[in-house]
Amino acid sequence: MRNRGFVLLGVLCLMTLGMWAQTGGRFVYNFLNFSNSSRIAGLGGGLIASGDDDPSLLLYNPSLIGSRHHTALEFNMVDYFSNASYGSAMYSHTFNKVGSFVFGMQFVNYGKFTATDENGYENGYFHAGDYAATVGWGRMLDSSFSIGADLKLIYSAYESYRSFGLAVDVAGSYINAKRQLALSLLVKNIGTTIVNYVPGQRERLPFDIQLAFSQKFKFLPVRYHISLHHLYRWNMRYAGELNPLLEYDAMTGEPIYPNKAAQFFDNFFRHINFAIEIIPAKFLSFQLAYNHNRRQDMYIPQKRTLAGFSYGFMLNIKSIRIGFSRVHYAKGATPNYFNFSVNINELSQLNQERKAKKLQRLESVSQ
Repeated sequence: MRNRGFVLLGVLCLMTLGMWAQTGGRFVYNFLNFSNSSRIAGLGGGLIASGDDDPSLLLYNPSLIGSRHHTALEFNMVDYFSNASYGSAMYSHTFNKVGSFVFGMQFVNYGKFTATDENGYENGYFHAGDYAATVGWGRMLDSSFSIGADLKLIYSAYESYRSFGLAVDVAGSYINAKRQLALSLLVKNIGTTIVNYVPGQRERLPFDIQLAFSQKFKFLPVRYHISLHHLYRWNMRYAGELNPLLEYDAMTGEPIYPNKAAQFFDNFFRHINFAIEIIPAKFLSFQLAYNHNRRQDMYIPQKRTLAGFSYGFMLNIKSIRIGFSRVHYAKGATPNYFNFSVNINELSQLNQERKAKKLQRLESVSQ
């Protein structure tokens, strides 16, 4: 059963590689790649492999969905650029003999815009937004291997333009509790548009293949994370003269291209996010990450910034988790991520235990 699940995942990877292994072009529904979880954002914004019971990872990695998240309720909110904002809500439930499920909703509000005609005359206002409803499923194959998948119903509305689409994520994870390591593979956003913004003009979804690895040091309260993205595509750089940072020879006016070694290493590290998670106590963790692709895309030669870096923290107080992180894109462009989750079943059990202890104290006093 275990081998069957991972063979199926491998076949899907090979099929989608053939379909999507091409660069360039435009994608729709790019909001599907947004990091809703403050922890994911603090760890660089890519796929996270972890064996803990953090429910904020489930919408991004369905193979982590399990019974340990039963009755988990989670909310995320992001103060994005300008007056834009986005967030998500999720609930997890486990059904006997069927598996564990998550039900989630994601939204992006781009704000209010002034509508004008071709001459610049105002014709009122309009709004723009993206929405996705998700149903995810996960199941343990044995004590170490798990698989999962989710289905996303997508709706997008920009003024009078509307679009509807479907997407599927498929994932598998290996978690070794003894060695405190985790490995996950994700094939993301396999799907299509059903209703297009412009009739007859089909557009592609932001397909991706990601791989993540993490391990906690044996004698240090630190877990390191390595996340790889866009594994189906090698070239992540701006091609040729489309590169806005390309320098030109003062005499000939010809572009000066970086040498092949520099291009190779730049492309190589654009695929990798590096992160560490410091865990000084069971109820507290700090995240710090570096995203090379983000830094290179937002690079400004005349000014040094923290573009590409992100950081955050998470508090885990009994059945309640509170998280915050901050991501640097450019100077003045640093979105804030907020996360709150609670396990309803665990909270109820804690209340019952507290009432039982209080009753015992009252009985002992009366005696």
